[in-house]
This record gives sequence, C-alpha cells and structure tokens, in this order.
Amino acid sequence: MTHAGGRARSRSSGARRILLRLLLMVVAAAGLAVLVPGIASAEGEQVIGTVQTSRSGPIDGVTVTVTTPDGNEIGTDTTGADGKWSVDLPGPGQYVVTIDKDKLPGGVVLAGEDSRTVNVGPGRKQPVTIGLNDGSRASGGGSVRAIQLLVDGLRFGLLIAMCAVGLSLIFGTTGLTNFAHGELVTIGAIVAWYFNVRAGLPLIPATLLAMVVGGAVGALNELWLWRPLRRRGTGLVAALVVSIGLSLALRYLIQIVYGGFSNPYVSYQNQRAVDYGVFTLTNRALFSIIISVVVLLLVAVMLQRTKIGKAMRAVSDNRDLAASSGIDVNRVILVVWVMGGALATLGGVLLGLSDQVQWDMGFRLLLLMFAGVTLGGLGTAYGALVGSIIVGVFVQLSTLVIPDDMKYVGGLLLLIVILVIRPQGILGSRVRIG
Repeated sequence: MTHAGGRARSRSSGARRILLRLLLMVVAAAGLAVLVPGIASAEGEQVIGTVQTSRSGPIDGVTVTVTTPDGNEIGTDTTGADGKWSVDLPGPGQYVVTIDKDKLPGGVVLAGEDSRTVNVGPGRKQPVTIGLNDGSRASGGGSVRAIQLLVDGLRFGLLIAMCAVGLSLIFGTTGLTNFAHGELVTIGAIVAWYFNVRAGLPLIPATLLAMVVGGAVGALNELWLWRPLRRRGTGLVAALVVSIGLSLALRYLIQIVYGGFSNPYVSYQNQRAVDYGVFTLTNRALFSIIISVVVLLLVAVMLQRTKIGKAMRAVSDNRDLAASSGIDVNRVILVVWVMGGALATLGGVLLGLSDQVQWDMGFRLLLLMFAGVTLGGLGTAYGALVGSIIVGVFVQLSTLVIPDDMKYVGGLLLLIVILVIRPQGILGSRVRIG
C-alpha cells in the first residue's frame, strides 16, 4: 500500500509539473504580447486586396466598392501604383466587394463576376481576390491551363512536403500523431514576419532566425512535454488528445498575440510573372520551388549518408532494437523535433510569401499535411514527400472541375480513395495485426 501510494503521489506530482510547464509557456507567450508593442493591439475589420494580372502586374486607378448585401455602401478605394486597396468596415459580417470593370486597362477583362460576397470575422483583415484575365495563354482553357495548374501544384506539393517531413519523422520515431504541428508552421511564419516587418531585417536573414526559433520551439515541445509524458507511460491515444489541446491553445494564443488579420512580408510582393511558354511563374514562386527541392534533397542525403540520419531511420523502424544496439533514442527524437520545427518554419515562410501571414495558416494546411503523410506511408520521410506532391498537384488540378474555394476538398477525397484501396499508403508496408 505504501508503494502504491508513493507511485500515485509520484504520478500526481509529475502531472502537476507538466501542467506547470504548459502554464509557463502560455504565460511567456502572453507576456510577449505585452512586451512587444503593437502586435496584440486590437485591429478593426477590413477587406483588402490587390488588383493585378500575371503579365501586367499591379494595376492602378481601379475603383473598388464595398456594400452590405442589401446595397448600402460602406466605402470605396482606388488602387495605387502597387495595385493595393483596402476599405474599413463597421464590424464583422457579410459584405459585397465590387470592382469597377470600366476602369480596367485595355486587354484586361474580368474572369468571372465583377463582385464577390465575403464573410469577415471579428478583428480580421479579409483578403479578397477578383479574377482578371489579361489574355495570357496560361489563363485560357484546355491543356495549357492544365500545365499551369500542374506547375502550381508541384510548387504547392513541395511546400506541403517541407512541412510534412517533420510530421512524418515525429510519428515514425515516437508514434505521436501531432495535431499541433500546424502551429509550428504558423509560429515560424509569424516570427519571420516580426523580424522582417517590425525589426526591419531582410527576409532571408529573418527566415534563418525564424528557423532557429522554430527548431527551439520543437526542442521545447520534446523536452518539456512529450518526453515527460513518454516516461510516465502515456498512451498514444492520450498523447493524441494532448496534441489536439495543445494545438487549440497555441492557435488562439497566436491570435491574441498576432491578431486575426493577414499581413505580407516587406519584400518580394507584387512581382510580375515571367512567361515560360506554356506556363507563367513569378520569381518568388520559382525560388520557392528551387529552395524546396534543395532542402528536401539535403534532408534525403542526411537520412541516407549521415550517422544521425541512419539512427533516425533505425529508431523509426524499431525503437527498442535501436536502443539495444546502442543508439541514444531520446537524442535522436530531440534532433527530429528540432529538424521538424525548422522545416515547418521554412514551409510557413514560403506559404506566407504566396498567401500572406495569417494566424490560422498552419491549421488550414494541417489536413493536407496529414493527407500527404498518410498517402505516402506513415512514418517515412520519402512517403511524406511523394504523398505531399501528389496531394498538391491533385488539389490544384481539381480546380479544372470544381470551384477554387473548394480545392482542398479534392486532396481529402484523394486520401479517402487511397485509404480504401491501399491503407498502408504508397510507400508503406502492410502490417499484420493479430
């Protein structure tokens, strides 16, 4: 009875220590909102956008009007040389954004309707896109449009893979399905935005510093939370529930600190697309592809050729056998968390370049990361790479037949089909149960 009582007290004490650490992390992040002026300040609701095409770039002198659904005018704005416009709103709700098509330059026409209805949440700067067609071949129909979407899908798939490799390695080495991985993506993008916009650093050194912060956040996740839980024998289902709670806490803490609005980085915005024949790409999209390919190749070389990479694969294959052969499993898992945090940060910055930095950007990407990891094969870095590229391409090509706003649904439908046909994924091995 004494031993049982001691073990119970030990478990209770350990649980209190873990909760205390989580509380300290929350308090520290909340303190950042106070110490950093302006980040957590309340922002009024707005609708914002940029009028531009792939060939002409930003278009100035175009009037945009915002009204309520019953026709009451809220405000207007005229685009400047950078093509940007913004209208302040009286509060959250539904609004209609209309562009004056008569002010568009010659050769530029609307790709659809001249207005869009949007729902704006509290404190949110809601970006609005109204499609324009400048007569470029990439904006037409048929096979050329499919090639453009294929290239865009490869870029998007490589971005998903950048974030998903760490998620897959964490699952392979620990068995943890980490629902808080999307918040690592968001934290990295926001930290880079802070260094870039608030501190005035160029985006490249800001990204490198953000990757250091992302790696440190990953290490803190492992050292302060997941390692103590593993030592206490916490089951995988309980750990999954903890990760969901951590995801919710971090996501809304980020909203408190950063705010519920979208912000671009200082550099590399409003670039004109370069015509490559059957498709067009901006320079930032091209460099995003190049950076993703180079980083993923370096990860592959590290996994195949380095001692720590081989140890990661050994732990992923069989943790107990790896430990019995002399591998420091805890050290390997810590390295995986650091690498996963750094890669998620880089993926968040690249996503912020194309979609702007938002408080829930990682969460919106999380389901596609899970789709890529599961599609390629759980626990394998190469499976995450293959699966993510397939999901990215499928998501973009699906816009040939479904509306643009629903394209993420295509990736999840692909996941369902593959799980029915091949549950272990493309590169996963069939596991016998029982």
